[in-house]
Amino acid sequence: MEEKVLQQLITDVAEGRLTPQAAVEKLKTFPYDDIGYAKLDTHRALRTGRGEVVFGIGKTPEQVAGIMQRLAADAPLVIATKVEAECYEAAKELLPDGLAYYETAKLLAYQGGGAHDSGASCSSQPLPGPHVCAAHIAVVCAGTADIPIAEEAAVTAELYGAQAERYYDVGVAGLHRLLDKTEDIRKAKVVIAVAGMEGALASVVGGLVDVPVIAVPTSVGYGASMGGLTALLAMLNSCSLGVSVVNIDNGFGAGYLASMICSSDEK
Repeated sequence: MEEKVLQQLITDVAEGRLTPQAAVEKLKTFPYDDIGYAKLDTHRALRTGRGEVVFGIGKTPEQVAGIMQRLAADAPLVIATKVEAECYEAAKELLPDGLAYYETAKLLAYQGGGAHDSGASCSSQPLPGPHVCAAHIAVVCAGTADIPIAEEAAVTAELYGAQAERYYDVGVAGLHRLLDKTEDIRKAKVVIAVAGMEGALASVVGGLVDVPVIAVPTSVGYGASMGGLTALLAMLNSCSLGVSVVNIDNGFGAGYLASMICSSDEK
């Protein structure tokens, strides 16, 4: 439930369009809604400004679909992360309109009002809606293998109203590729740097820009990369100032945070 929904509910009671008992019925899910296999935080948007997000790993397609359907009753935007196309197929049975699946990013999103129905091979274009941020985010990734996590970050930011410019396959092994794009990258309000292997990209980018850098270590690599742990530790130990780090493969978290930074001046 968003703040404007609650305000309308109170107004309806005050102006006689809704009885107090009917309003109580609508508020019975406070502070959460128990649907058996999940307890949904239906009032999170009241506290944080954004609704609950569904983490897809470990959930069946039917569970993801059921959770999204319930959340969609009160939220204009519902996102599920780390999901396969099977979740889209299950969700569109319950939410036939307003649903989009971003195959590369492994993101499933619902927007109220039936504004978009993408098909299971949707491109990286966000659901329709105005950008709420005047500034933009630069999403920089080291190699082609890092693109899925970079896309998770970029699409997330776009779904929350930010603009994302993509700079892919500009890792430090061919530093000239990054330097060629530095002038454009420096125009962003915040940079997301996505890299696996040794994770050096975030430190290099941090030394080239004067804005916050959100580092995303990926599980891309082999041997001593240890499933992304090496990149994580390298990013945590960065000597470049202004670099913060999210968890391994947490493109969603980076995109969410970047969109918050981007929108901070809009309030």
